[in-house]
Amino acid sequence: MHRWGCFATLLLACGHACFASSAPQPPQHGEDLLVTDNQIGRYGGTLVLAQRSEPKTLNPVTAADAPSREVIGRLTADLIHINRWTQNTEPALAKAWSVSNDGRVFTVKLRHGLRFSDGQPFDADDVVFSFQVYLDENVHSPQRDLLVVGGKPIKVQKIDQYSVRFTLAQPYAAAERIFDSLAMMPRHLLERPYKAGQFAQALTLNTPPAEIAGMGPFRVKQYIPGQRIVLERNPFYWKADRSKNRLPYLDELVFLFVGNEDAQAIRFQAGETDIISRLSAENYALLSKDVATRGTDFFDLGPSLEYDFLVFNLNDLRSKNLDSIAAKQAWFQAVKFRQAVSSAIDRDSIVKLVYTGHGAALWGNVSPSNKLWTDQMLPHTPYSLDRARELLKSEGFSWRSDGQLIDRQGVAVEFSVITSTSNAQRMKMATLIQDDLGKLGMNVHVVPLEFRALLDRVFQTYDYEASIMALGGGDADPNPEMNVWLSNGGTHLWRLGEARPATDWEALIDQLMQKQMVQLKYKERKHLYDQAQEIIAANVPFVFLATPNILVGARKNLGNFKPAILDPNTLWNVEQLYFIPGNGARPGEKP
Repeated sequence: MHRWGCFATLLLACGHACFASSAPQPPQHGEDLLVTDNQIGRYGGTLVLAQRSEPKTLNPVTAADAPSREVIGRLTADLIHINRWTQNTEPALAKAWSVSNDGRVFTVKLRHGLRFSDGQPFDADDVVFSFQVYLDENVHSPQRDLLVVGGKPIKVQKIDQYSVRFTLAQPYAAAERIFDSLAMMPRHLLERPYKAGQFAQALTLNTPPAEIAGMGPFRVKQYIPGQRIVLERNPFYWKADRSKNRLPYLDELVFLFVGNEDAQAIRFQAGETDIISRLSAENYALLSKDVATRGTDFFDLGPSLEYDFLVFNLNDLRSKNLDSIAAKQAWFQAVKFRQAVSSAIDRDSIVKLVYTGHGAALWGNVSPSNKLWTDQMLPHTPYSLDRARELLKSEGFSWRSDGQLIDRQGVAVEFSVITSTSNAQRMKMATLIQDDLGKLGMNVHVVPLEFRALLDRVFQTYDYEASIMALGGGDADPNPEMNVWLSNGGTHLWRLGEARPATDWEALIDQLMQKQMVQLKYKERKHLYDQAQEIIAANVPFVFLATPNILVGARKNLGNFKPAILDPNTLWNVEQLYFIPGNGARPGEKP
C-alpha cells in the first residue's frame, strides 16, 4: 500500500484523538490580517517531517532544545519577526512600531481583531502577560537575558487594547530584533497556572490540545509518545495571501520521532517524509544521487551560523555528590589544559571526515558566513601536538614511560565525553577527538546518550565531565548570544547558575557584551564584539570545532519552499508551503 494510504488507515484507526482538520475561517470584519507576497498556493495535504529526537516540552518560555523549538515555532508567533530569507525584521503581530529620539522607548501597535488558535481574542493584555512571564526570574527563561538592558529589565506597559510601550534603561542595539521568537501567549489559559507557580507544568507534551493555544499557523491535534506529534491548521491564523486566502495552505504538519539522522534519511528516501534538513554530508551525497529521490531537490546553502564545540564541566559541584568529577576539574579549569586540547584537535580532519568538505573549521563562536560580525583578526591556531605538549608541560603535566599523561600528583588524565546518539556527526567528532587526544596520552571515553538524557546531565544534574554540543543559528546579530556569554546566562554552559563572574575574563566578557548591546553605531559595536570574541578564543570555555553547511532536501512538488541559513532553515515560512497538483501530488489533495 502507498504510504499515504497506510497513514490514512492509521488516522482512521486511532479513535477520537484523530479529528478532521479545521477549515480556514473567512476574514472577519475588523480583522487586520497580514497579507503576504508569496506565490498563491492550494489548500490541502499533510506535510511530514522526521525529527531525530522527541521534543522535551511545548513551553516557549523554557524550551532550550532544538526539537522543542522547532515544534513550538509552528504553534506560536512574535510581535516583530526576523525574515529568515532576507534576515531583516518585518511586522508580525505588531502592525507597526515607533522609537523615541533617545532610542529607549518602543511603542508597538498591534493588529486589530486577531484570535488565538482556540478562537479567543488577542490583545495588549496577552502581550503584557507574556513579557511578565519571560522576565520572571523564577521561571528561568533562556530569553530573559535579552530583556535586561543596562542591568534593568525592560518595562512593559499597556497603553490601550492594541498598544504597548516598552521602556529600556539604555538604548539597545538592533532593539527590534529582540522581539523575534518571543512567543506571545494566551493570558486566558496560562495566567492561573502562572500565578499558582505551575507555569512549567501547563505546557507539557501531555497537556490536552484544548488547553494549548497560540498565534502560530498550526495547533496541536495529537501526541503519541515515542512516535509523533500531529499539528493541524490554525483556522484563525492572522496571515493571508494576495487573494485573501487565509493561511496556512496545509491541513496538517506531522513530526515523526525517528531516533537519528540515518533514520531520517531512510524515511525521506522511502518517500515517507517531505522535507529533510540538517543532513550530514554523507547522507546528502547518497540521497542526492539516489534514483529513488529523483523527485526531490537538494540544496547546499553554505556554512551555518551554528557552532559545534567541546565543553568541560566547570560547574560548582559541592552540593551534587559528584566527587569523582570534581577531582578532575582542576585539569579542566586550567586555561592551558583547554588550550592544549584545542591545539591537539585536527579541525581539518573533522571538516573532511565528518562533513566531507561541506563545512568549515572554527576557532571562535561566529561562523565565516556571518560577514557582518566575524572577527577577521581572530587567530586560527593550527593543529599542533607539539604546541599542545608544551602547554601541558608548562601546567605541570608529564608522561609516564608508557605514554600516559599524568598530572602533578601522578594521576592519569582520563575523562569521558558525552554526546547525543541522535546526531551522527557529533558521534563521529567524538571518535576523532578521542583519537586526537589519545596522541597526547589522554584516555578519553565516548559516552553516547539519548538527547534528553544529555540535556538533563548538562543543565540539571551536572553529571558529566565533557560534552560535545552545538549552539547558535537563530540570528546573525550578537544579542541572541547574550544568554551564552553573560556569566549568569541560562546557557552559559561551562559554568551554569553563576551569581557573579567566576573569573576576571568572564567579568570582562560581561562588560563587553553589555556595552555592545547598547551601542547603536555598528563600527563601535563591532569593535566591542571583536574584543569579546578574542577573549573567548583565548580562554577556551568552549573548544570550538566546526560548523556544518546547511544541507537540505525537499519534494519537487512542494511550492514556496525557500530554505534559509537562519534557523529554522526549512519551516520558517511553513504557512506558505503547499503541494503542487500533478507533480507527484498526494492522493486526496484538494484540486
